[in-house]
Amino acid sequence: MNSSTLILLNAIPRDSFSAALTKNIVAMLVWLALSILNCSMVSTFRKHSFFYEDPRYIMFICMVINDGVQLTLVTALYVVSYAFSKILASACCPLIMTAVTTTRSTPLILAGMALECYISICFPLHYSHICTVTRTMWMIGVIFLLSLTPPITDLFITVAKEPPVFFHSSIFCDHSLLFQDRSIYYKNCVFDSVYFSFVFLTLLYTYCKIMLTARAASTDLVSAKKARNTVLLHGVQLLLCMLAFVVPSMQAPLIQLFPMYGLEIRYVNFLLVYIIPRFLSPMIYGFRDEKFRKYWLRCFVSKAHKLKPASQFSHKPG
Repeated sequence: MNSSTLILLNAIPRDSFSAALTKNIVAMLVWLALSILNCSMVSTFRKHSFFYEDPRYIMFICMVINDGVQLTLVTALYVVSYAFSKILASACCPLIMTAVTTTRSTPLILAGMALECYISICFPLHYSHICTVTRTMWMIGVIFLLSLTPPITDLFITVAKEPPVFFHSSIFCDHSLLFQDRSIYYKNCVFDSVYFSFVFLTLLYTYCKIMLTARAASTDLVSAKKARNTVLLHGVQLLLCMLAFVVPSMQAPLIQLFPMYGLEIRYVNFLLVYIIPRFLSPMIYGFRDEKFRKYWLRCFVSKAHKLKPASQFSHKPG
């Protein structure tokens, strides 16, 4: 067991009951608010069939669902870490693998959405032939297959090197404690370097090409500017996604330097890495996209009208 593992298990003091309750209530309220937001978007998408035929909205709703699953898992793991300091490794394994898969899917979906913006602006006449629903679904399948590859190989290495009794033991549910072999760490470092380089170069290329196209006289400047800003926001999302891979490696050294603030460091990392980035997806397409915003707000208004008569009836005297 490495030093960072020992720090996580031994050096961090336990929260008081009131502090633990406050942190978990805040985490649950944020999860609930974002879940309502995400569910309303999925509901809007499902109620209007013309969204099914647009690759842009298909990829967007995929990201919303992906973020919702990830947020639910990491919030559950965070709350479970307070309720039960340790759980069975066999129970922890599917939770960690799903959380890692959804975390790795986000940047690849961002790259796909940036490419869609690039094609719509730079090749408008060929857009309907290049960006089809079938190709979009195939691309989403490839994205999730690539995202699933690292945790699957982590599991294979662990099964090969750890005794069977390990999966019947109780551990603190964390990726570094579940998959402890050093070869897994080095493998993931190489994978992440290639992975983020590809996504970064894709976003940079599409942003530059859209900017160049926007300067052409024959281009729809409004659409080009909007697409450019969207790709720029995807870049911000990518930077926030990278925190999920950079911050955990910094957490143990920070706790070692400031052991009395171990719980606060862990909580800030939880908010910074997993909560804040989840607010960007609704902002980019939910609020900025006029077409989706129109039907999304209509969905909220219709639900408000349904709740209003029930509220009036419940307050009716007699």
